[in-house]
Amino acid sequence: MIKISAVANAFSNVWPYIIAILVFLLIIVIHEFGHFLMAKILGVRVNEFAVGFGPKIFSKKMGDTAYSLNLIPLGGYCAMEGENEHSYDSKAFCNKSAWRRFLIVVMGAVFNLLLGFILIAVTLAPEKRFTSTVIAQFSENSVSQNYGLKVNDKIVEIDSRKIFTTYDLSYAFTNVDDGIVDITVIRDGKKVRLDDVKFSTETEQNISYITVDFYVYGIRKTLGNYIKHTLNTSCSYCLVIWRSLIDLVTGKYGISAVSGPIGVTAAMGGVAKQNIFDLLPIMALITINLGIFNLLPLPALDGGRLLFILIEMIVRKPVPQRYEATVHAIGFALLLGFMLLVTAKDIWWLFMK
Repeated sequence: MIKISAVANAFSNVWPYIIAILVFLLIIVIHEFGHFLMAKILGVRVNEFAVGFGPKIFSKKMGDTAYSLNLIPLGGYCAMEGENEHSYDSKAFCNKSAWRRFLIVVMGAVFNLLLGFILIAVTLAPEKRFTSTVIAQFSENSVSQNYGLKVNDKIVEIDSRKIFTTYDLSYAFTNVDDGIVDITVIRDGKKVRLDDVKFSTETEQNISYITVDFYVYGIRKTLGNYIKHTLNTSCSYCLVIWRSLIDLVTGKYGISAVSGPIGVTAAMGGVAKQNIFDLLPIMALITINLGIFNLLPLPALDGGRLLFILIEMIVRKPVPQRYEATVHAIGFALLLGFMLLVTAKDIWWLFMK
């Protein structure tokens, strides 16, 4: 007979990863719900809205739409009439005006971004004080102080990148091999540029990090700066994700810095073991990442479909469906190949830990 303690021990090791999978499921379902809701509002027939893939556990048809719960909790889908093929139905996606189709396609990413904003607001709600980007004091044996930084300097740019929050600071101080950056500060009401400010550095997983040798002031929480800080943090997440994509394309980061679903799930599982509430900012980052990534004008992504719709709106003539389908098929194959590469890297890293 299986001991209860053994079952409890197994569950304690597994439940964080179940939570991580459910987080992914929620983020993807929110994305699909954005498509679904706008399609319903604009009169497009939705044949099925499903949570999960594979064999159906439950399905119920209400009106034109079948609502399904499927066995494999790795996503979901919103199947619209005439979405990928021609249909003579007047409510088909393909028969709606370009601006209606544009709104339906873009709304998935919009819902991901809205979810990210809400999660950031929830994460910040318990905070009694917020951090600023104004230097309050330097740590003992500070290096950067010797290169011109002073107490009460407000950091506004690092290497010509705008700084709004400490999250921006953290990213700007990442992957700086020599520990030297150009910093622009507000000092006595004036902008001052400090060239070649040096910090100590450390390296982790082939990525170099600057050792921050100063502390910043806290800001007393009010309703006004709570809203402002939530907006600034949301914008910081968006900027960091966008800059990360640029850094990846330009070769600043290699494939080792990219994680797929397996790597991210493993990381979230580790965080959940420590403190499940620490998943909220990670979840916010993932959903914002998904929203921005989906808006990129790449084949097989929502952004690729939006590009074709924009072309149609400009030339007032739709791109032939067979050409669009071919482009999306090629893009999907390339995207799948990239995901397989990243997944193989994640699996290798997990076994080599």
